[in-house]
Amino acid sequence: MSGPNGDPNISIDQMTIDDDDEFNEEEYAAINSMLDQINSCLDNLEERNDALNGKLHELLESNRQARQEFRAQLAGPATVAQASEEERPPSPSK
Repeated sequence: MSGPNGDPNISIDQMTIDDDDEFNEEEYAAINSMLDQINSCLDNLEERNDALNGKLHELLESNRQARQEFRAQLAGPATVAQASEEERPPSPSK
């Protein structure tokens, strides 16, 4: 009889999965501990990402305000309103 890939000399008994490879309680505990550590690291990365994202938004807003003030100084008071309209981010569509 041939095996699943056409290999000769493989019997049905050799194709069954043995349950001798089961994990014991210590191995489950070790795996669980590793998963907890990975989860903790991912939580830490998510917190750092959120903090960086907040700082980036603050920097962008600060940069936008600085550009408006610079344009206002160069152009005079007549174009301050126009510059602020150009710098305002587009409103989100719903």
